[in-house]
Amino acid sequence: MITIRRADTLGSARSDGLTLRCHFAFADYRDPACMHEGRLRAINTGTLPPGGSYHLGPEASVDILTWLGSGRVTAHADDFAPEDVRAGGLHLASTGRGCRTLEWKAGADGASFTQFWLMADTEGTIPAQETRAALAQFEDGGFTILASGFPEDDPEESESVSDGAPVTLSARARLLHAAIAAGEGAAYQTSAGRDLYLVVVSGTVSIDASILHAGDGAAVTDATDLTVIAHEAAVVLLTDVAA
Repeated sequence: MITIRRADTLGSARSDGLTLRCHFAFADYRDPACMHEGRLRAINTGTLPPGGSYHLGPEASVDILTWLGSGRVTAHADDFAPEDVRAGGLHLASTGRGCRTLEWKAGADGASFTQFWLMADTEGTIPAQETRAALAQFEDGGFTILASGFPEDDPEESESVSDGAPVTLSARARLLHAAIAAGEGAAYQTSAGRDLYLVVVSGTVSIDASILHAGDGAAVTDATDLTVIAHEAAVVLLTDVAA
């Protein structure tokens, strides 16, 4: 089953003075029909002006993944050292038993981001922060794992991952990325009892007979296989979470 969420139907929320576009209910955006998708709690997109900051906290028992679409941010969580994240890079704040403050401060050119909130499977873990740099330009168009809570996705544990280690989630979930050339496709296979949610960052793609444009989202349930075809060059992000 595929449920499409068009960009012009997304909610708007004010959070720390920033206006976010929200796929699910968040902050002052309330929508009983779009509360979450399985263990995926939120997907929000936002734009920071040059030098602007976005603050959250306190937060607990959630993994917050921030993917940079453009620009640069300095990310900081509690007593961790600040982390520099550039376009295409990923920052993880695994809040565990609790983070008092979280901050993302944009560089001189501002920044745009997509943020994913994943519910943790276990409460009371030690908070963690981790980053992953942007993917290499030679990415082959298939889905690449950016973040995972599955030990078998660690390249030290399996020879099947060759593009660098994903950041480590406390949730049994994945965040994946694909840059797909026009006329090409990317396929992904999961197990039963999982929910998939696709976000189109740029370009135009199709899933089965459904056409999606930049900013659109698609929830895919009761399926173990997903194939995304690009009608024009596209970048997509995909979450795989417990239903």
